[in-house]
Amino acid sequence: MPSNTSAPPAKKKGRRARLLLVLLVLVLVAGVGAGGYWGVSTVRASFPQTTGEIRLDSLSGQVEVKRDATGVPQIYADNETDLFRAQGYVQAQDRFYEMDVRRHVTAGRLSEMFGEGQVETDSFLRTLGWRRVAQEEYDKVLSADTKKYLQAYAEGVNAYLKDRKPGDVSVEYAALALTNDYAIEPWTPVDSVAWLKAMAWDLRGNMQDEIDRSLLTSRLTPAQIKQLYPEYPYALHQPIVDAGKVDESTGKFDPKGGGDGDDLGTGETPGTDPAGSNGTGGSTGTGGSNGSTGSNGSQGMSSQLSALSEVLDGVPALLGPNGNGIGSNSWVVAGKYTTSGKPLLANDPHLAPQLPSLWYQMGLHCRSVSATCRYDVSGYTFSGMPGVIIGHNDKIAWGLTNLGADVTDLYLEKIGPDGYLVDGKVKPFTVREETIKVAGGADRKITVRSTGHGPLVSDRSSELETVGQKAPVGNAAPDRGTGYGVSLQWTALQPGRSMDAIFAIDRAKDFDTFRAAARNFEVPSQNLIYADTEGHIGYQSPGKIPQRATGDGTLPAPGWDSKYKWKGYIPFEQLPYEYNPDRGYIVTANQAVIDAKKYPDLLTKDWGYGSRSQRINDLIESKTKDGGKISPDDMRTMQTDNRSEIATLLNPLLLKIDIADPHVREAQKLLEGWDYTQEPDSAAAAYFNAVWRNVLKLAFGNKLPKEVRAEGDCINVRPADATGPVDEQNKLVRECGQRDPDSAQPDGGDRWYEVVRPLLKQEKSEWWTTPGTRTDQATETRDQLLARAMKDARWELTAELGKDVSTWSWGRLHQLTLKNQTLGTAGPGVVRQLLNRGPWNLGGGEAAVDATGWNAAGGYEVIWVPSMRMVVNVGDWDKSRWINLTGASGHAFHTHYTDQTDAWARGDLYDWAYGKAAVDAATKDTLVLRP
Repeated sequence: MPSNTSAPPAKKKGRRARLLLVLLVLVLVAGVGAGGYWGVSTVRASFPQTTGEIRLDSLSGQVEVKRDATGVPQIYADNETDLFRAQGYVQAQDRFYEMDVRRHVTAGRLSEMFGEGQVETDSFLRTLGWRRVAQEEYDKVLSADTKKYLQAYAEGVNAYLKDRKPGDVSVEYAALALTNDYAIEPWTPVDSVAWLKAMAWDLRGNMQDEIDRSLLTSRLTPAQIKQLYPEYPYALHQPIVDAGKVDESTGKFDPKGGGDGDDLGTGETPGTDPAGSNGTGGSTGTGGSNGSTGSNGSQGMSSQLSALSEVLDGVPALLGPNGNGIGSNSWVVAGKYTTSGKPLLANDPHLAPQLPSLWYQMGLHCRSVSATCRYDVSGYTFSGMPGVIIGHNDKIAWGLTNLGADVTDLYLEKIGPDGYLVDGKVKPFTVREETIKVAGGADRKITVRSTGHGPLVSDRSSELETVGQKAPVGNAAPDRGTGYGVSLQWTALQPGRSMDAIFAIDRAKDFDTFRAAARNFEVPSQNLIYADTEGHIGYQSPGKIPQRATGDGTLPAPGWDSKYKWKGYIPFEQLPYEYNPDRGYIVTANQAVIDAKKYPDLLTKDWGYGSRSQRINDLIESKTKDGGKISPDDMRTMQTDNRSEIATLLNPLLLKIDIADPHVREAQKLLEGWDYTQEPDSAAAAYFNAVWRNVLKLAFGNKLPKEVRAEGDCINVRPADATGPVDEQNKLVRECGQRDPDSAQPDGGDRWYEVVRPLLKQEKSEWWTTPGTRTDQATETRDQLLARAMKDARWELTAELGKDVSTWSWGRLHQLTLKNQTLGTAGPGVVRQLLNRGPWNLGGGEAAVDATGWNAAGGYEVIWVPSMRMVVNVGDWDKSRWINLTGASGHAFHTHYTDQTDAWARGDLYDWAYGKAAVDAATKDTLVLRP
């Protein structure tokens, strides 16, 4: 699933608090390397039993667990509850520590495990209230069958935990026992449900873009900001659905509907100008149609939104940095274009690299599929959740990518001691108290206040208590008083039925039952692709997507004006879908779902910009022209396609630059004859990406406010509130970036491709101008800036890779290190050696199909990856192939901790056994679970 998982504690805060824990882990595991009995026995005590027999009181019949050479389990049972009980038991065997940390994240209880350094993170998560919403879903919304499965799964987990000491569950607990009296609690059904809220958080859409657009107002004009957020290039990059429209008479989406849709408008709603009537920095301000702005107000608003951004940055990045780069690939090709004559379906979600991987591979099989035992499904799921999220059963296959719908809005709220203002009247807050237990410290109590829009996230920061104190507002807005609060409205904070949808998809048999299941897949909103054994292919965009009465969700809205409320959600019948399109294939890679001119509702203004999706479309078209056929191996090859799309635009210009410096010229020659592929051993890819990084820094990064630039990126700039020329009273100041490097701007994703594309045709632009330095003259033209970027890149790589360009390689810059998500992210290097793995030198790159993402503002390190890959051979299931990023096990010294990673890095896939005979042939270990 897209794009956002054993969640870490917050990235920056709490590391000192964990240092003692890390040092104690050293004592614990040092015995492993030294052959010490205590260390070895402690580590091995947690390894799962995979052969023989185990008795479980909760089972009603015998269950077999068959594991292959990579430790992937296939479970066989005679009834559904035993199937999910066994799933809970087996996942707890392999991954319980990951599951436990994950449920503490979703409940805002990290402080119970890791101490007071996590109190601020817990406070924010308690304010969001994921666990409370999950409990409400379980109590009031989910079906009886779903509750039965969740309860059975919990029984299986608890059967594993029964009579086990924490140190026998995972080595990390032995370390925790040395620092606090932490005790493992029984697993509950709500622990599983809450995980979907965490998934929805990192796949929430454009909240960061909403904040960033506001922050940019302190340095840039509305016109400049609009340039940095260009419209989706429909003429260049094909949307997912290229036909169909909503039938005005029925209100249903017709996938075969004709017409260009001009009568439906542009798909925009009032206030679409990024700095317009819904804006904080445009001509009308946040207060309504008569607003005015000022530089001081803009600066004040920027500081408050920056504080919110920092709070958001402190929340564990469960799936990775939330932004334009995160996404996934999936595509399906009809049988008329395949060598098998049946559909082929591929999927590779792009997420943050984690150890263990987010995904857990397994099969769930009823020995005899019937009305009372309906599951025969295999694929990828999450540790801590029953069912299968992505995969296939005996009739259909499906994949997921993040739709990217805008399902969050920030609201400025006029608050006072008695409540908040709406249309001139004060409404009371909804208030609750939360107690945060802290390992090794006193309990902390917080008060959570909510408005009609949602929780006041500003209550979690002293800076945010005065949010909007100097915010630019219009004449129609209420007076500032002590400032405005900030509330969050988000679809995931309402009970939903996504868990029902997962089980329904697992047992769907055709497109109608698949779509019926998708109706309940409310959050996170995903692109669902489909294929079946009858040869049909399809697509459905599900999700609870808001309809706004006013505004477009691109900037914080005035909460005191009810015109900006959500008026409802797009009905499922109106959401785009396709079934057997004439072109014979469907590609989803986070691009626009449908041309806005053909669709009346606003899904989002912040799509991915379609570089990956168009490359996949082009590869399919080139392979199938003149009667060509696509094989399963072709699908795998496409997944590892690593061509740089921005290089096709920029490289020809770089080769035309007249370079006098012989050292820079030597590097420039690397680009001659380069085919734009980004192989790990490519010197040209290394140099080009360094040039691209420096082009972005010179043209854009140095012009952005500190709130969005990377930490440590310091430049001399004119103060944001300066007027007139630089002089003694208004001199340049040293200003350093404040954003975590993984989420800083300009990140170099395909939004920046679209920003740069038209500029490359202009020899002169304000973006090409840069001030001079002690070693460089000022630039005024495109070629001058490109030459300077080439020079800066040459010396950057000289420092990183050495003076001899023949020894350069992209993989030496672009490395992946897999980090244990709790104890392997900080502390002495020896601990990281023991718990972490890598580095691997990787090819691929930002916005390539092989999306080994990196943030150009922060460096070349790999920060998101294809977290798994699968190619499903529909109907001939045993010829399908798959791979995981790491391995089946979460135990640091187990054989299956990272045994799939080398093959994953090479782009290889493993055989995916599904049928009973194929599973038996692949089985290396068999465990029998008996009542």
